[in-house]
Amino acid sequence: MTGHLGYIGTVLAPRLLERGHEVIGLDSALFVGCAFRPNPAEIPSLGDDVRDFVARADAVERLRGMDAVIHLAALSNDPLGDYRPGLTEEINAEASIALARLAKQAGVPRFAFASSCSNYGASGYGFIDESGELNPVTAYGFSKVHAETGISVLADEDFSPTFLRASTAYGLSPHLRLDLVVNNLTAWACTTGEVHLLSDGSPWRPIVHVEDIAAAYIAVIEAERADVHEQIFNIGQTTENYQIREIAELVRDIVPGSRIGFSEGASPDVRNYRVDCNYIARKLHGFKPQWTCRRGIEQLFDAFHTDGLTLEEFEGPRFKRIAWMKKRIDEGAFDPDLMPARQLADA
Repeated sequence: MTGHLGYIGTVLAPRLLERGHEVIGLDSALFVGCAFRPNPAEIPSLGDDVRDFVARADAVERLRGMDAVIHLAALSNDPLGDYRPGLTEEINAEASIALARLAKQAGVPRFAFASSCSNYGASGYGFIDESGELNPVTAYGFSKVHAETGISVLADEDFSPTFLRASTAYGLSPHLRLDLVVNNLTAWACTTGEVHLLSDGSPWRPIVHVEDIAAAYIAVIEAERADVHEQIFNIGQTTENYQIREIAELVRDIVPGSRIGFSEGASPDVRNYRVDCNYIARKLHGFKPQWTCRRGIEQLFDAFHTDGLTLEEFEGPRFKRIAWMKKRIDEGAFDPDLMPARQLADA
């Protein structure tokens, strides 16, 4: 599993172990230090940056004998993607395709790729399914589309890629993110009393709890090959599409004493899409999502209240990926290309 130390990886890894799978990680540790709660699973690692791994002469041998690769590692949201679009393409697309090619050479039969519903971008107000037109509007979205295209051509009778287009994630994770819409609005309410909207709240978003994302990966790698071979799945529930203002209203109703507020000049967000998730429900009976937005907000409110999340922590870099990345670069732990300093010293 690449990205095993990330927001999704720290939820997925322990669940795989609980189900009897042996898990080996690969992670640059860029976001180590962002922990909200202790990581429940320590697993062995093949190395760090995926770009470094795919350049290794022994990469194929290191992958040989694996039953599946779950590829989560990426610059994982629009602000990170926009930091340097060329770097986003290099990590999210080029390195992903190279990893899939090496996995195929090593005889790894399954490759589960973390794609995104951001691929749909500005798709309007109708529900869009996996056959819908892709219309990414950010560097992150474009990189995921390019990765899907490059990996899909590798599919054959021996190599079976599956593409998991996750809805916008939310929910509690050991490596918490507060730059995701549900998490962000709940944290605003808990630390300031205001559910602070940066847009006018009109855009639609599909959302999915991080634990349900983990459940989707488990369902994919444990499914019969015929059910997942070269398949694309929207990850989430069709009923879990919300306008941003609807999410804000739920937060207001759950966090006592909170109110909704708008940033000055708040305007519509160009990203607007509603996603149909019925295909995975029909195809993969092992995937049974458990979470709703309301229940997820209640979980977050309870955690933030119990752990005493402060405004200083919320506004600081620890739980916001772009801010933490810039902090690590400023500290010299990573270079501007996000290569770990240790690698630079070893070069």
